[in-house]
Amino acid sequence: MGDTGAGPEHAHRVRSARRREGRLMATVKHDGKRWRARYYDPSGQRREKRFARKVDAQRWLDEQTAQHITGSYVEPKLGKITVAEWGEKWLETKASREETTRARYANALHTHIAPAWSAVTIATVTHDRYQEWISSLSVAGLSPASVEKIHGCFRQMMKYAVRSKRIAANPCEGVTLPTVTPAKKRYLSAEQVDGLTNAVSPVWSVETKRPATPWWLVVFVLAYCGLRWGEMAALHVRDVDMLRRRLFVEWNVVEVDGGKLVWKLPKDHERRWVPFPRFLVDGLTAHIEGKGPDDLLFASPHGAVLRVRNARRSWFDRAVVAAGLPEGFHPNELRHTAASLAVSAGANVKAVQRMLGHAKASMTLDVYADLFDADLEAVADRLDEIATRARGGNLGATDDVAELESRRKGA
Repeated sequence: MGDTGAGPEHAHRVRSARRREGRLMATVKHDGKRWRARYYDPSGQRREKRFARKVDAQRWLDEQTAQHITGSYVEPKLGKITVAEWGEKWLETKASREETTRARYANALHTHIAPAWSAVTIATVTHDRYQEWISSLSVAGLSPASVEKIHGCFRQMMKYAVRSKRIAANPCEGVTLPTVTPAKKRYLSAEQVDGLTNAVSPVWSVETKRPATPWWLVVFVLAYCGLRWGEMAALHVRDVDMLRRRLFVEWNVVEVDGGKLVWKLPKDHERRWVPFPRFLVDGLTAHIEGKGPDDLLFASPHGAVLRVRNARRSWFDRAVVAAGLPEGFHPNELRHTAASLAVSAGANVKAVQRMLGHAKASMTLDVYADLFDADLEAVADRLDEIATRARGGNLGATDDVAELESRRKGA
């Protein structure tokens, strides 16, 4: 007998042909008890579900086929992984990120996200449930900045789940976050910087029986060169160019995971030469005498990397109080002071950007816009001078509107 086209093989060929055409085989039939909605997905896998009403079966079938056609379909069982488990998988994808970044993600995941969502699957995380949790973090006392970091971690986790076709949409998008109010920047005057250096007590080295790192020199370098603490702590003697009066900022050493030191490139990967004022030449020259090029420029009395927490506890905070500076003044605020002193000295935004190691001048303007307010007044004064010269020096502040109009017509 010839091939009549009937049988399982023929049905398979028909399904394959329709899949190649981008269509799905879909049917709704009554099996004697309930309505059965059935279709074959693009891989040939049969999917079906039963309903009491035909309209419900057809609606489900329409939704499923539409998701396949638009590419938004997700396999339900793939979304049954818990948030905590998925977070660990997502964290593994960040192996190429900087260690400090991964440590921040891991802290958010293990301290806040996993404990609260350990038994919840990613498919059952709803927008309103997530919004309630985010709001509860503020009620619990976390700062807006901390809540924002935790949210950023969770949002990226769920974004990865969407890309992996485990969930259809990211429930973390569009939530209301607490407003992060930038802390008001505090700038020291040159006189206050001097007062801080005078309040610093010397620390003697236990090995050489001579003064160890002169803390006053550390303060001056931070306040007049604009280095981050980690950049200052990472300087070596070889990074000092006394002839050109430059410091080469090549590394940034920071603490992660409760004290582990990580050496990395400066923020935004901005290696740079930073000038230092002439008055620091003698102090730096005396300080590096007898040191090798690979020695740390500034180190603890025991030769270790300077840590900002240790510095605050051992000498900085006491010096702040003794100098009568604002309460809680932080060593990193000396970086703001450097920007302020540079602008006061006439530096333009591009020079400040290069000194601080910002990736773009626009970043410098965003961070220190208040320092450049005086530039606007200078522009207005300059425009006034130009206009006065153009009018032959006759444009005065007391001219009334009628006189100005008369001059305009006579010009």
